[in-house]
Amino acid sequence: MKNYFDLTGQVAVVTGASTGLGVQMAKALANQGANIVCLARRKEKIDANAAAIAEEFGVKAIGVQCDITDTARVEAAVDEILAEFGRIDILINNAGTGAVAPAEDITDEQFENEMFIDLEGTFKMARAIAKKAMLPAGYGRIINIASMYGLVGNKIAGSAPYHAAKGGVVNLTRALAAEWTSKGITVNAICPGYFYTPLTKETLDSDFFQANAKTMIPAERYGNEGELDSAAIFLAAPASSYVTGIMVPVDGGYTCM
Repeated sequence: MKNYFDLTGQVAVVTGASTGLGVQMAKALANQGANIVCLARRKEKIDANAAAIAEEFGVKAIGVQCDITDTARVEAAVDEILAEFGRIDILINNAGTGAVAPAEDITDEQFENEMFIDLEGTFKMARAIAKKAMLPAGYGRIINIASMYGLVGNKIAGSAPYHAAKGGVVNLTRALAAEWTSKGITVNAICPGYFYTPLTKETLDSDFFQANAKTMIPAERYGNEGELDSAAIFLAAPASSYVTGIMVPVDGGYTCM
């Protein structure tokens, strides 16, 4: 019997793996046998997460501290990972931020910060890992975490920089897929809707947002822990070699209306 989603022996780098969705996806890949690199700025968080993943899933897992907006640090982090594992098969570009304010009140700094982290950081990680690991190996799976807000606008919470940056991630995904797929690297994006995380729970449970879910989301609820995992595993799988340049909304149907 063939396991189409077996990742045994592969090495997966997950950025923004200090909390929330990044940790969940790292665990999902570890559950399929992948060795894990938790990459983020907060050293104590990623080390603790890596230790927990190694213990729970019996894979090798390490934390690597990195600010993805810093080109030199990104290059050094990739070198550190390659020195440890000798390969990088999967990259999940999950690190991101989100300024919320009416567009007319957004500052230059807020807009630029969003671009630096969500868009430039995604590109810098993809560039370094493709150049140093995936292109030489002739194999790779890059999964960019965009957002349903990279596909549509919204009236509930002004976040123009986030929409712009995630829209950039969507078309960056297409551009990289067009360049790299013939060299063995698939590049795809997941576009999550609203998901419960430690940072969003209070907001999503408010009466206002609960009413919004009933109106705007065909599923009439927000995403729960684990509901992003299967999309990540699917796009990371060796068997998904003919799937590239696509956006997978995981949003309870938000973008179908």
